[in-house]
Amino acid sequence: MERSFQSAEGLAAALRAREVTSVGLTEEAIARVERDDKAVNAICVPDFDRARAAARGADEARARGEDRPLLGIPVTVKESYNVAGLPTTWGMPQYRDYVPAEDAVQVSRLRAAGAVILGKTNVPLGLQDLQSFNAIYGTTNNPWDQARTSGGSSGGSAAALAAGFGSLSIGSDIGGSLRTPAHFCGVYAHKPTLGLVADRGMVPPTVPAYPVGPELAVVGPMARTARDLTLLLDVMAGPDPLTYGVAHQLALPPARHARLSDFRVLVLEEHPFIATGSAVCAGVNRVADALAEAGAHVERRSPLLPDLAEAATLYTQLLFSGSVARFPVDAYEELRTRAAALSADDRSLAAARLRGMVFSHRDWIEANDRRELHRHGWRRFFAEFDAVVCPITPTPAFPHDHDPDLLARRIDIDGVAYPFFDQLVWAGLATMPGLPATAVPAGLSPDGLPVGVQLIGPMFEDRTPLRLAELLEQAIGGFQVPQ
Repeated sequence: MERSFQSAEGLAAALRAREVTSVGLTEEAIARVERDDKAVNAICVPDFDRARAAARGADEARARGEDRPLLGIPVTVKESYNVAGLPTTWGMPQYRDYVPAEDAVQVSRLRAAGAVILGKTNVPLGLQDLQSFNAIYGTTNNPWDQARTSGGSSGGSAAALAAGFGSLSIGSDIGGSLRTPAHFCGVYAHKPTLGLVADRGMVPPTVPAYPVGPELAVVGPMARTARDLTLLLDVMAGPDPLTYGVAHQLALPPARHARLSDFRVLVLEEHPFIATGSAVCAGVNRVADALAEAGAHVERRSPLLPDLAEAATLYTQLLFSGSVARFPVDAYEELRTRAAALSADDRSLAAARLRGMVFSHRDWIEANDRRELHRHGWRRFFAEFDAVVCPITPTPAFPHDHDPDLLARRIDIDGVAYPFFDQLVWAGLATMPGLPATAVPAGLSPDGLPVGVQLIGPMFEDRTPLRLAELLEQAIGGFQVPQ
């Protein structure tokens, strides 16, 4: 396999053995971007001059005997992270010229680990879509099929990895924004436990980079192998030095098991709110079969599983309560009027979205209390199981859909149309309680599109789903180069 598609772990070994140089790897990556990214449009803000300088510095450091986890390895960064000297726009045209003066904490950690940052990857407007397109940088296409989306909001990062533009990337996730692009593009991603990875500096343009703990969102790693996810998570994980880092040190527990045969897994493919497409069901069952063949304990149902319908409703309400927090007063009042007209018996996700948009503080506290009940339910569940295997979204990558009315969009699942945002329920299964979830490739659909699944693990036991991902990669294969 050519260097552009090798793992970060493999490149690090080659660098240590003096088989390659960082300058050579960086020039190869830049050449590949310049040749192929016109069709993919993943790298929206190149930073090649500084990347070349960083590569020279990495080679000089290695010649002095230095070694760091990512020393000399080319990587990319989601556009939404502050990188000193580069624009941070979140795809919003009014901030086209906004350039932060300081790196986000995770960009600083990449640099400290020796990474060579090639540039920034494309995102949707305001990070508010399952696709990646905006008026500043245009549309990112899926390397497997350019007529389809690469996902969002970390779609540029997933497309960059699938196309061989750097070995690693960092993204963020609140509605599957790491996991969905990984699923669509056939790569790996890990949504860490809520609060495990500091996110200071991953903020909208002009917003001060304060160490504010989010309610749902996380930042995390993306890669082409499961082991590379662990390599990058070890660089990213840890409290913010301005807050918990003053007193706390990170000590993640080891994975619960070293062999597939020892894992206890619940497999899910059906959700009460939305159908699961046949291609995704096949991917879930491919993983389930590999687990069973390896001797793992596999179940299809358990009374310990928290209620999926209530979990989806809570997630939807909490997610959308934050999405309109800064709406103009007149727009907010219109939403209140629409919510008041809802029937008390309407328990659809559309109603949950609208009710969440107009939550009072009292409403939010009540929902958050129910979230804590779900977290406790998951603790009981993970006393008997080690992981959940389930979909990330109901379909492989779908054709580009740029309808500006997101609530009017539909997602086609085996010929049946569903509200576009209903597909978030699978992402929300881990997001709402703050659980770690690893996205892994699970083969190709009959149309030749990547299909992924997620492995949800116990809170702060991130190494357990990551280890399971590594073992599954060995059992069923992993990343494949788009043809």
